[in-house]
Amino acid sequence: MNRFEGLIAAPFTPMDKNGEVVYEAIPGYYDFLEKNKVVGAFINGSTGEGVSLSQREKMKIVECWTARSKEKKTVKVINLVGGTSYKECIENAQHATESGVDAIALLAPYYFKPAGAKQLAEFCAIVAQAVPQTPVYFYHIPVLSGCFVPMFDFLQEAAPIIPNLAGIKYTHEDFMDFLSCTHFMDGKFEMMWGRDENMLSALVLGTRSAVGSTFNYAAPLYYQMIEAFDNNDLPKARKLQQQSIDMIRLLGKYGGIATGKAYMKFIGKDLGQFRLPVKNMADNRYEKFVEDVNALNMQDLFSVVY
Repeated sequence: MNRFEGLIAAPFTPMDKNGEVVYEAIPGYYDFLEKNKVVGAFINGSTGEGVSLSQREKMKIVECWTARSKEKKTVKVINLVGGTSYKECIENAQHATESGVDAIALLAPYYFKPAGAKQLAEFCAIVAQAVPQTPVYFYHIPVLSGCFVPMFDFLQEAAPIIPNLAGIKYTHEDFMDFLSCTHFMDGKFEMMWGRDENMLSALVLGTRSAVGSTFNYAAPLYYQMIEAFDNNDLPKARKLQQQSIDMIRLLGKYGGIATGKAYMKFIGKDLGQFRLPVKNMADNRYEKFVEDVNALNMQDLFSVVY
C-alpha cells in the first residue's frame, strides 16, 4: 500500500435525535471530505464512537463508507476493528476486508491490558494473520487505552511476526519514541501523527500524514500549515499551529470530544450528538460557543460544506 500524504480525518458517526446511526448521511460525508482535500477516513475510531457502537453498527458503517469509496476512489478508508476481544477484531477485520477497506487498525486491549510489547504484538498478530493481504496499522492512544508500551519496543516485537504491518497512528506526546519509530528498519513503517494541537512538531520529525478529528472541520488550516512548513515559512506555520490550539481549547471549555460535533454544526453539517456516557454540550451553551468560535477570526480556515 502506498503511504498516505496529507490529512486523514477521523469522522464522527452521524446520529439522529434518538442516538441512532444515520447511515444515509455517510455518502455525503465522504464527498464533503473529498472536496476539502482530505485523503483518508479513519472510521469507527475515538471520534467515531467505535467503542460505543454495536458490532452490527460498526459493520454497516464500514459498508456505507466503502460503497462510496468504490464509486469515487478518492478518499481511502481505514477501519478501526477493535478492541478487547481478538475474536471480535477478527470478525471486524474480515468483514472490513471483504467490504473493500484500504486498511484496518488495531487498538490495544484496554480492559485486560497487555503486560508488555511482546503480548501486545502477539495480540495484534492473531488478528493481522486473519487478513494477510490487508495493511494493518496500530492505533497508539495510551491516554484512552491505558497501554503505555513504547511503540519502539512494539515495533521490535511486531516486525518479525506481522508481515502486513504498515505503520502506527501515533496519538501521544513522546517525540523521542516517535522519532525512533520513524527510523526503525530504515523507515519501513509509516508513522501517522495523531495529535492535531502539536502537528507542526511532528512535521519537523518527518511525518507526512496525520489522523485527526479537527481535520473534519478545519482541513484548510492544516494544509496551509503544511505548505508553510514545506516553504520554510516557520513564523506562518507557528501562527497556524497556535490557531489550531486556540480552536482546540474550545473543545475543553465546552465539555470535550462531543464539542467536535458542535464545530461540525457551526460549519453547516449537523451530525447530532454523542452517545452516553460522553457528555454533550447543553443547547443553551451553543450560542455562546458560536460567539467564541467567531472570536477566533479563522473563518477562512474552516472546511467548506458545498
